[in-house]
Amino acid sequence: MNFLFRAKLKASKFFRAFFGKKHSRIGIYGPPNAGKTTLANRIVRDWTGDAVGPVSEVPHETRRARRKEDITITGTNGNSVVIDIVDTPGVTTKIDYHEFLEYGLEKDEAVRRAREATEGVAEAMHWLRGDLDGVIYMLDSTQDPFMQVNIMMIGIVESRKLPVVIVANKIDLPDAAPQRIRSAFPQHPVVQISGMEGKNVESLYETMTQIFG
Repeated sequence: MNFLFRAKLKASKFFRAFFGKKHSRIGIYGPPNAGKTTLANRIVRDWTGDAVGPVSEVPHETRRARRKEDITITGTNGNSVVIDIVDTPGVTTKIDYHEFLEYGLEKDEAVRRAREATEGVAEAMHWLRGDLDGVIYMLDSTQDPFMQVNIMMIGIVESRKLPVVIVANKIDLPDAAPQRIRSAFPQHPVVQISGMEGKNVESLYETMTQIFG
């Protein structure tokens, strides 16, 4: 257990014990392979030392929502929030088993995965209909943010009047363009990070305490 983790864990326990911060259930949403589970693992490991689930380059690795409870996040200004993280399956308007064949899966496995991924999208939407207090919407900053699914999902979140933080992920990649995401959704806070490398995640934590606290 390194010094930084011990310090974060100590601070989390202190604020939780003495200040009784709001407890919020936060869903991590976004298209497949945007880095949702990578971020969920990053958050949970940074503040509890645990993890949420496996990641893979194959789309729809997460096909069922995974939940991790009672995570206390503390910002540099001393603000804190206690959250349950819900890592949801990737949301898309189309799931085709042929996509999985390109990653070397056998047809039966690809068909099964496509069916489970479709069920996972339905489960993600179920969570959004009434079981969440806020949303982190993950976007791959190397991709076009104006995809139909992104416009649709942000619209649904807004209609639910849920607070949202948009994360421009994968800024470590050479063709990342997080400014496109800021331009696409100027009405919401956008934080650019590398979930894989941990770059700028402290700014995300700060924003989370402000928006979800």
